Amino acid sequence: MLDFFEKQFFGNTVAEWLLALLFIVGSFITAKIVYWISGNIIKRITKKTKSQLDDLIINQVENPIVMAIVIAGFWFGFEFLNLSDGFNKFINKAFYVAVTFDVSWMIVRLIDAIIIQYLTPQLKKPDKESDSHLLLIVRKSIKVAIWTIAVIVGLNNAGYDVGALIAGLGLGGLAFAMAAKDSVANLFGGISVFIDKPFKIGDRIQIDIYDGFIIDIGLRSTKLKTLNGRIVTIPNHKFTDSFIENVTSEPSRKIILYLGLVYQTPVKKVHEAIEILKDIDKTSKYTEENCIVFFETFGEFSIKINFTYFIKSEPDYWFLAPNDINLEILNRFNEAGLEFAFPTQTIFTQKN
Repeated sequence: MLDFFEKQFFGNTVAEWLLALLFIVGSFITAKIVYWISGNIIKRITKKTKSQLDDLIINQVENPIVMAIVIAGFWFGFEFLNLSDGFNKFINKAFYVAVTFDVSWMIVRLIDAIIIQYLTPQLKKPDKESDSHLLLIVRKSIKVAIWTIAVIVGLNNAGYDVGALIAGLGLGGLAFAMAAKDSVANLFGGISVFIDKPFKIGDRIQIDIYDGFIIDIGLRSTKLKTLNGRIVTIPNHKFTDSFIENVTSEPSRKIILYLGLVYQTPVKKVHEAIEILKDIDKTSKYTEENCIVFFETFGEFSIKINFTYFIKSEPDYWFLAPNDINLEILNRFNEAGLEFAFPTQTIFTQKN
């Protein structure tokens, strides 16, 4: 029986192969035990505490720790085998990379879980919607940064010259950067929108030839619903080199209305017209009580009255107010016998 264990296969005895297999299988069994202890003992203890941080940490480090036990089992198992120098170096490098990625995986899970648990609920309010989009970018950026560092550290620990590798990829990276410059510009444009906050979802803006309401803000583009009901997708880099007018942010909308009365209108009636306009502004629910009404000038065919009023910054008021006020003016002026002027010409002829 002992002779059987002394037999060699691929440079190792049966006993050495069995010992290596024992470590590998043992690591799986140990990982399973640790997983059971975590789910049935440790988690029950942490649930009794007031803080949720310990529960969060246990949930996020559980799988990486189990993976680390399995990696360690393979590592120690291969240590008992006599392998060629080339294969042994390859195995060591693979383990270095595996450990680096496992640690990075645990860090990513922890940071992401903390952000979701403690920051995301604070940004679910309507006025914080833009911040929630920014948080999404931050989460993705952190993940990319950690995994990039993990790749560099893993390759470096495995014995590769990372500097030479990056230099060798320089030309290809330059070509890729040139091809992706528009996407990068849109990405930075999106970040600029989230940081500067020139508008938020639901705001009405005017940019170039487009006028409408923001319905979605993404990393690469922003969607705007025009006043005609059409959806326009605008690349985010447009917001960094264009003038944006945020109509929603205006405290009130100024409307200038010129009313022309016929020249036959008595002075008393002109005063009455001015008082009527002031009263319309005062009683309208759409306007602020700071209108300007005055007899502006003598026009070519009418007496011109300037009526400047300010619409409150409320949804839909900007198009409901003119309709309501114009109808009221027409009704009140007709009741008062005030006659609107229309273009006329008086031609004088002289007889010889």
